[in-house]
Amino acid sequence: MNTNNTLITLEGITKVFYTDEVETHALAGVHLQVKRAEYVCIAGPSGCGKSTLLSILGLLDTPTEGRYMLNGQPVASLGHAARARIRNREVGFIFQSFNLIGDLTVYENVELPLTYRGLNATVRKQRAHEALEKVGMSHRMKHYPSQLSGGQQQRVAVARALAGKPSILLADEPTGNLDSKNGEAVMELLRALHREGATICMVTHDPRFARHAERTVHLFDGRIVEEVMSEE
Repeated sequence: MNTNNTLITLEGITKVFYTDEVETHALAGVHLQVKRAEYVCIAGPSGCGKSTLLSILGLLDTPTEGRYMLNGQPVASLGHAARARIRNREVGFIFQSFNLIGDLTVYENVELPLTYRGLNATVRKQRAHEALEKVGMSHRMKHYPSQLSGGQQQRVAVARALAGKPSILLADEPTGNLDSKNGEAVMELLRALHREGATICMVTHDPRFARHAERTVHLFDGRIVEEVMSEE
């Protein structure tokens, strides 16, 4: 177990994609640390490597080179099954497209990932209820995604991520499919979770939302070119 305050350490992370004898360097020597209870934003133009970096942070992908420590554990070169196991326990994902399952209720959507953890029904129920309460959606527990607005669906997606009590929340353009009012509401929810101690790493191209974070890491052509601390 990691005893210091650093949750994530990336050292020299490089990601190269090979297609038809063409090398695409998505990430080129990225060094990054994320502390516990920190709110970090990854920003930059389209194609700069933001989503690739988030995929590596979330153990959805592996780096071509470099070292990745998560919670004091080296995870860069783990196999598929080990990555999936750690991802399920340590990482909560919030995607642009809410990725809710249409024929499951709100409650079932939040509970489902917990079944993969082998948690018993009582614990699953308690965690799902707590998470939905936290995002203000417990009154819609028996509804289906199609009966909810976009903003409400994203709140359910946040609850699903929270229910697993992850070490870090990874948010990939979480307001991308929402109008400005719902987008602001979701950002305020993330801020509230951060105030309660959540560690959040968010990808966005929208400077209005980047300012919500404590620190913004600017990527360009697969490299970190600037880090800016929030003035708020």
